[in-house]
Amino acid sequence: MPQEIEPKWQKIWVDRGVMKAADTSTKPKYYDLVMYPYPSGDLTVGHARNYVMGDVLARMKRMQGYEVLHPFGWDAFGLPAENAAMKRGGIHPQKWTLENIAKAKRELKMMGILYDWDREVTSSMPDFYHWTEWLFLLFYRRGLAYRAMSPVNWCPVDKTVLANEQVVNGRCWRHPEVEVEKRDLEQWFFKITDYADRLLDDLALLDKWPTKVRVMQTNWIGRSEGAEVDFPVVGHEGETIRIYTTRPDTLFGATFMVLAPEHPLVEKITIDKQRAEVRAYVEKARKESEIERLSTERAKTGINTGAFAINPVNSEKIPIWIADYVLVTYGTGAIMAVPAHDERDFEFARKFNLPIREVIAPPSGPQRDLSEAYVGPGVMVNSGEFDGLDSKVGFDRTIAWLETKGEGKRAIKYRLRDWLISRQRYWGSPIPIIYCEVDGIVPVPAEDLPVLLPEEYKPLSENPDFFKTTCPTCGREARRETDTMDTFVDSSWYFLRYLSPQDSEEPFDPELANYWMPVDQYTGGVEHAILHLLYSRFFVKVLHDAGMLDASEPFIRLFNQGMVKRFGQVMSKSAGNGVSPDELVAKQGADAGRIYEMFIGPPEEDVEWSDAGLNGVVRFLQRVWRLVVEPESIVVSGSGADSVLLRRKVAQTVKNVTDDYDELRFNTAVAYLMELANAMQDYLQQGGVRDEGWDHAVRTLVKLLNPIGPHVAEEMWERLGESSLLADAQWPEFDAAAAVEPEVTLVVQVSGKVRDRLSVPAGLSQEQALEKALGSARVKGALDGRGPSKVVYVQDRLINLVP
Repeated sequence: MPQEIEPKWQKIWVDRGVMKAADTSTKPKYYDLVMYPYPSGDLTVGHARNYVMGDVLARMKRMQGYEVLHPFGWDAFGLPAENAAMKRGGIHPQKWTLENIAKAKRELKMMGILYDWDREVTSSMPDFYHWTEWLFLLFYRRGLAYRAMSPVNWCPVDKTVLANEQVVNGRCWRHPEVEVEKRDLEQWFFKITDYADRLLDDLALLDKWPTKVRVMQTNWIGRSEGAEVDFPVVGHEGETIRIYTTRPDTLFGATFMVLAPEHPLVEKITIDKQRAEVRAYVEKARKESEIERLSTERAKTGINTGAFAINPVNSEKIPIWIADYVLVTYGTGAIMAVPAHDERDFEFARKFNLPIREVIAPPSGPQRDLSEAYVGPGVMVNSGEFDGLDSKVGFDRTIAWLETKGEGKRAIKYRLRDWLISRQRYWGSPIPIIYCEVDGIVPVPAEDLPVLLPEEYKPLSENPDFFKTTCPTCGREARRETDTMDTFVDSSWYFLRYLSPQDSEEPFDPELANYWMPVDQYTGGVEHAILHLLYSRFFVKVLHDAGMLDASEPFIRLFNQGMVKRFGQVMSKSAGNGVSPDELVAKQGADAGRIYEMFIGPPEEDVEWSDAGLNGVVRFLQRVWRLVVEPESIVVSGSGADSVLLRRKVAQTVKNVTDDYDELRFNTAVAYLMELANAMQDYLQQGGVRDEGWDHAVRTLVKLLNPIGPHVAEEMWERLGESSLLADAQWPEFDAAAAVEPEVTLVVQVSGKVRDRLSVPAGLSQEQALEKALGSARVKGALDGRGPSKVVYVQDRLINLVP
């Protein structure tokens, strides 16, 4: 049955243009978007879960009278495609990518997921990356793209830069036998730090985002207030070490300094006796990832440079060390070490027998022997003229003193760093820059875009046909930039290209962008909680400032779905536990799979796939089919059917299912539909008449089922005699009057004595009735703080609590 009706309705939907969005509609708009995927190979039903979620919402919103934009595309650039191409004998990444796209597209359609395919985008196609390059030049003109030297993790096999997370124990995550190298390369950055305050402050506007995502972004931006302080280096006139501290109130407790191994002063100030050891330590540290260096589980290591600095608040001479837990890319690359009040410094001082001086006493008073660092607030001690001050007051007083003496100043710092977008690989959007010996850095003129990737698949730096060019300014020989852009650049604006994907004059039509943006619902994995979402927010703010977009935030509401597991592991073909859409559709049908994926558990949580659970959904659909198409097959086994009760159940279900679809509580929406189907079956079994009320119940059930089980719902709609598409039908209206439960008077007793009479909805369970009773002030007084040890409940009449 499903194998017959599902292809039928999929063709009809395409032929009739269901889910094609009109840009000139008078309806309210709804932009429903699922994060576009990387076309990495075979889809499983696990991948399909979030696409089904988006489709359910799009179908309901369409029936509610919205003009729905529900597009799709492909995040097609990136290193995995290159690696896959190499493993397959060096086939071109584009060929591998397009083959995967064609297969995935077929499987999405097979699952009944409707997109406006006329708006499809693929980031590796020239008609897309033309505009990625154009946007790079916009950033460059606005002073937001610049080139600078940067230390990077370099994999000598893949010949590319690795993110810190891709370095494991000093080795490449893809090639565990290969030791990662550290290189200093001149690379391109986007100046996201210029937007740090707005990115942080505007998180307050995103009240429909998960709290944990907003917290993660807040921490990633990492705004802090403190002071910059200069420590003169002994014996090196004019040289100072600038540190940034969020605890200027602890300056008197600084007993040594620590520089990052890569700090430019290390080589200059290290004494000859220590030079060999220091150089060896620096070389070792450069091979480690930041994640390894910052791990709290590894023992602290370090080397004394033999040099000293002067603490400006007390003129004390303190030693200068280097240690790998200090990073040159964070803060100033140097710290003042206050071991009494910082856990890392305390551990380091204990290991190397360095002084530990208490300068903040806890409320209990000064401590003679510290067993651990005290990091809280308190009273300043051993701090000269500041003794006795509350540390919070001392924070400001110390900064004022530093500024008066010219030794430091108040400062605000961010954990956020500028975005390194350069990638040393072929498969990415070219950076449209030319280097000329006369004119220096020259942007490619807009009329010469796109800078096309050469058809020959090899590193761009090894392809003279690509990098040899002429300067647009002077006409002399010049060289193209051979780095390509981070794929996060593509995904930071793709949702705007959907609005006018065939536009050959601009990246997107501003008028359409101002109609459709921001995205109303954005759905995708929590693994993108920081970088993709932060970069997209950054892009939209830049475009807003450039006058191209009214919106200043890209996504109104965000939802992060959980993963689908099978046999305890995340479902995937490579793990051998995947269920393919082909397999599902051939056995149980797409609708059964869609409904099961929505019913399997809360959509934000990881869930375990069960074939038995899937078969339970098949039985549910069979029951619904009988109720709608074959009601005469329901055997009457009793009497007393109540049409008022059925009407009430239908009205309540409309409210519950609508709210749950809207809030993406799909699992409970399905549960309500199952309850309605059971109530309808009970009605018929008890001799219920198939009158107008029954017909209303049937049509309401089919409409509510449509977003999650669209094929079978359309088929039932047609068999009910409807000539128009169910996809075009109006969403059921909520009848509030019909949904109201009748009320009864509940007598509440405590130890047999009447204490209150409550007006409550009829049919309360004992648990619900107890909750109502315990909410009564009179009952609380009679219980006198005690809880009931025994409860006697007569439904709709009496509840007796025995303390």
